Amino acid sequence: MMREALLALSLAVTATLPAQATEPLPIIDVHLHVGEAAPGAINPATGKPTTANTAAERERLTLEQMRKHNIVLGLVSGPDAAMASMRRAGGDKIWAGAFLDDGGNALPPTDTLRKAFTSGDLKVMAEIGAQYHGLNPSDPWFEPYLALAEELDIPVGIHTGLGPPASPYTCCPKFSVNLGNPALLEPMLKRHPKLRVWIMHAGWPYLQETKAILYMYPQVYADVAVINWIIPRAEFHQYLRELVTAGFGDRLMFGSDQMIWPESIGLAVEGVTSANFLSEAQKRDIFYNNAARFFRLDRTASASVDVVR
Repeated sequence: MMREALLALSLAVTATLPAQATEPLPIIDVHLHVGEAAPGAINPATGKPTTANTAAERERLTLEQMRKHNIVLGLVSGPDAAMASMRRAGGDKIWAGAFLDDGGNALPPTDTLRKAFTSGDLKVMAEIGAQYHGLNPSDPWFEPYLALAEELDIPVGIHTGLGPPASPYTCCPKFSVNLGNPALLEPMLKRHPKLRVWIMHAGWPYLQETKAILYMYPQVYADVAVINWIIPRAEFHQYLRELVTAGFGDRLMFGSDQMIWPESIGLAVEGVTSANFLSEAQKRDIFYNNAARFFRLDRTASASVDVVR
């Protein structure tokens, strides 16, 4: 009786203790943006205005969201000054990318990029938004940059899929839906077999073409940025399930595509965590392990590549 009484007392005391907070999984966000704010801009997923009304707020709130969701590394792209500011504020948790999507302005000379990559000021070549300017990334205009990336072993992230609705009527008159097809990457992949490329937005809605490229070219990975929060959740989960079922769960990476809505980072995280068809191991791969492998973090001094079990 004494044993049973002690057990009952122990259970009663345990029940009154506060629940221990569970440390969220470490996350690598391979798709972030920095730059000017858009005061009052409505988040298309929530219908609410952005929480960031100045560039300083955008930076501060993005870093806050990163800390909140245990994002241990974020890859940002945007204007040089904004990336430099983010690196100062975020330290080793921020990598800067060569943002070759500047509204059609002249692309930087490859010698300039070579120096930036060699010094470590830039770590990746992304986001390549050729589609917004009516350009095919496999065409000759991009060849010197691809050759440089292959030579220096710099990962290249290319926008695929779609853009904001009505883009041809607003920001980008040269935007073309057809140019978002991941199958267009095949000529450049053939020319550069050692080039590491990741398909941004996982090619949505070009599911079959995305599967084909991932199957044929094992050096290609994909991020699920923006589609994990901006399209209907059921559609995202169906698309994600298809890619995982096809055997590519070890080559999918988390990204938020945080633009002018810092709160979208949490929405993007929830988009993956709520995918009940994924095992915990698969979620860990998408959130961290796959990106750690793709970006070869074990070869850097600024991040740990310990596989999350």
